[in-house]
Formats: sequence, C-alpha cells, structure tokens
Amino acid sequence: MTPVLELEGITKRFGANTANEDVSLRLGQGEIVSLLGENGAGKTTLMSILFGHYTADAGVVRVMDQELPPGRSRAAIRAGVGMVHQHFALAPNLTVLENVMAGTRSLWSLRDDRAGARHKLMVLSERFGLAVRPEAHVSDLSVGECQRVEILKALFQDARILILDEPTAVLTSQEADSLFATLRQMSRGGLSLIFISHKLHEVMSVSDRVVVLRRGRVVGERVTCETSRDELAELMVGAKVRRPERRPARPGPVLLEGRHLDVPASGGASLKDVSFSLRAGQTLGIIGVSGNGQRTLGQLVSGLVRPMSGTLMVKGFDMTSADVPRVIAAGIGRIPEDRNAEGCIGDMTIWENVALERIWSKKFSRRGVVRREAARDAAERIIERYDVRGAHVDGRIRQLSGGNMQKLILGRVLESAPDIIVAAQPSRGLDEGAIAGVHRRLLEARDRGAAVLLISEDLDEVVALSDNIRAIVGGKLSPAIPAERANARLLGLMMAGDWTDAQQMEDKDAV
Repeated sequence: MTPVLELEGITKRFGANTANEDVSLRLGQGEIVSLLGENGAGKTTLMSILFGHYTADAGVVRVMDQELPPGRSRAAIRAGVGMVHQHFALAPNLTVLENVMAGTRSLWSLRDDRAGARHKLMVLSERFGLAVRPEAHVSDLSVGECQRVEILKALFQDARILILDEPTAVLTSQEADSLFATLRQMSRGGLSLIFISHKLHEVMSVSDRVVVLRRGRVVGERVTCETSRDELAELMVGAKVRRPERRPARPGPVLLEGRHLDVPASGGASLKDVSFSLRAGQTLGIIGVSGNGQRTLGQLVSGLVRPMSGTLMVKGFDMTSADVPRVIAAGIGRIPEDRNAEGCIGDMTIWENVALERIWSKKFSRRGVVRREAARDAAERIIERYDVRGAHVDGRIRQLSGGNMQKLILGRVLESAPDIIVAAQPSRGLDEGAIAGVHRRLLEARDRGAAVLLISEDLDEVVALSDNIRAIVGGKLSPAIPAERANARLLGLMMAGDWTDAQQMEDKDAV
C-alpha cells in the first residue's frame, strides 16, 4: 500500500526524559492504524510532533511524499492532517457551526460565508454519519455530540489523515461503538486514520494494523486479524498481564448507610428514595447506563451535593448535611469520575495536588503554614509506588498523560488509608497493566477493612471487584445480587430496570 504518511526516525527528549526514540511509522490510504501503548509510552508526543505542536530533535515527517516543516501546525493542516484531541478544544458559548468555522477564515476576509459553511458542514455530517445541530450551543451537547463536532472540525478543513488521541476516554460504551462504526465508514471513504489507544478490545475492533510503543520505542507491529489481545498486552507491558482475583470477603460493621435519600438533579440525574448499606471489608458495585444517577450518588457520598430528604450515616454518625472537609475528616476518600474537572487543578504542581484535599491536616500544614517538604515527600512516594511516568513533584499536573494523572489521584486517595472509598470509574483511561494495578490496590484496601463503593460502566470490572452488585436506573437502586451469580443476561435485565425478571432469574439460578 502506497503510504500517505511517513514518520522516520522520530526522537524527542524533554530534559533527561526521552519521550520518543527512533520511531518510524507508515500509514496507507483508507487504512486505520492503532498506536497502542501504556500510559506515558509516548503516543501523544509522537502525534503532537506530526501535527506540529512539538518539534522533533531528530527525524522527518512526510505527507504525500512532501516533508512537513517541523513545529508548524498550520502546515500540517494545509497538508491534510487533522487531529482530534483527548480533551475537547471547543468554545462552549459558541454554536456548533461557529466552532467548526473558527480559524478557517482569513484575517483579511470581510465577511463570513455562514450559508456556505453550513452547507459544507451538513454534507460532511451526512456523508460520514456524524449527526449534529449546527445552531446548537456546545454547552448544551452531550459528550458524544462534542466528539462528533471535533471530528467535523478536522474534516471541515479537508483533512485526509485524521489522528484521534484516546477518542473514547470520555465516551460511554454505546457512544464508543457508534464512533467505531463512523471510523470504519470514514476509512471506506478513503480517509486514513491513526487511532491512539491503550484499550485492547477497541484496537482489535477498529484497526487494520497495530503499532505498539513501550517507553518511547516501537516494540512491535502486527496485522490486527493475525494477532490477539494477549499478544498485544504482552508487547505493550513487556510481560504477561494477569488481573488479581478477589478472595471471599470478611464483612465487618456497617460503615456507610443511606436511608430513603432524595437528591434533586444538579449537573446530573436525581436520586429517588435511595437506600443502601456498605460494610467494612466489602465492595458494593453500582452498574448502569451513563446518566442514570451514578454520578450524583458518588457526589452525595463525597459531600459535594446534599439530599432534599433522607439520611446519610457514616460510622454511625449523621453526615447528611456534612461539607467536604468534614466528609474527608470522617475517613472518606474519593476517586472522582472526571479527573480533570474534579480530581485535580491542572495549573498547580503535582505536590500541591497531592496535598490539596488534606491541606488542613497536621500532615500537610501547621499553624496555617503549608508543610511543603512533607507534601513533596508524599508526592515522591506516590510517583514511585504507583508508577506515575513523566512526573516531577514540581511539574504541573496538566503535563501528565490522562492515565498517569489517574494513577496519581488513586495514590493520593489510597495512601491516606481511608475507611470508605468512593471509586467512580477508577480504571477509566488506564492501560491493561495499570488496570491490573488499580484492581489489586482496591482489593487490598477492601481486605484491610475498607468499605468500597465502586461505580463503573465496565461490567467486567464490577464483577471482578464487587461482593454485591446493584443497578441504578432513573435514579433508583435495584435489589442487590451477589457478584458470583452475575452474568451478562442478568446484569442486562438489571440495567434495563426489569428487576422482577432479574430477581426471578437469580432465584432460579440459586436453586
């Protein structure tokens, strides 16, 4: 296949850290190549060099046999390269059409051709099955709709080569499946795509060929139909990956209990008459289609929202109206669903983010003065123990890859040894090896006596880690079932709200 894109001998260093070393890659017309690697393997850096965000220390980039000038995004765009970033670059106060048109008009142009732009947008929308509403404000769109707008922005500028950087990191499984169908349609239409990911099932589903990076170097290249998830995982990590197994629980006293809780909708779905209990040494898994109230449940237990009625008990004390500092002081640690909006402050350093949630504790402050060395030591310990790559205690946390940011947040929570852990989507954005590490540490926390509230859209994760499982549908919780009895059909019935049939099926299986 004649290559439309060639990267040859790309090397990039940031100080003593080598992000890419002698990397070469080729892409054919209409081909989907997956760039696979662990968090911090150098995938995003390599694509940023291709798109002109970074200048390589060595190597060249060619598009249609023409060498691109280094460090010039505009040249890459003119050559037909488009990039969809992991974190959307959309203006929420503008419409879809205005976002798509942004940056496409010459400064010397006297007027916008909105009618022509709208027509071109709708033609692209129909051709590639990317339904959008041109006059809708981005602030009113779902995450999946924002993803479509980002792709259309690139196509609007006549991209022939499209780079998608972790495009499913913020999508539900249903939205991801829809995206994959769109990508296949685009490749059939002649577009060439580079799909950056660390999720093996996605790579196997969507790509024609896989290039594997490990610690900045290409360690393997495979035709997708001739390889397996196990082989790719071993190439990516450098060893066989085995997820830990859950041992039987030894539940202790009730640490967390909700009684008839009603929470009004505020940035998420409402909760209606929700009751639950969670014991020490036990994990309760919450499953459900995104947007059914699981986010609100996590925020409630974390002290971020308060109920309109009902009672929330923590270790026998009424915490219904408790604020966040009191919740943390009571021994509740949270791994938030959105690491960027709720888990950290991007422009603060890593050590500042480590100390942030417990800045008033004796460990990190004394008489109102922050103990910097204690916070820096804690950050160093987390970086080492949780394998946070590319991290320096004085570096800005936004400079980390999404997966390494997630590992740092996980370490911040678990190193404080909380009695209750709210883990919302804890492995979202992590590679296979890191997922195994997260699961091991959550199971260790449970085994030492912590109560874990696991909220996840990954059913395999919930079944692997939970002792009991409940579904949330329309803000209501289903009856609990033991994880040992869970299967795809039963969980599907629960998530659909068909709890009577689910209970009958469980009773039948239990006999």
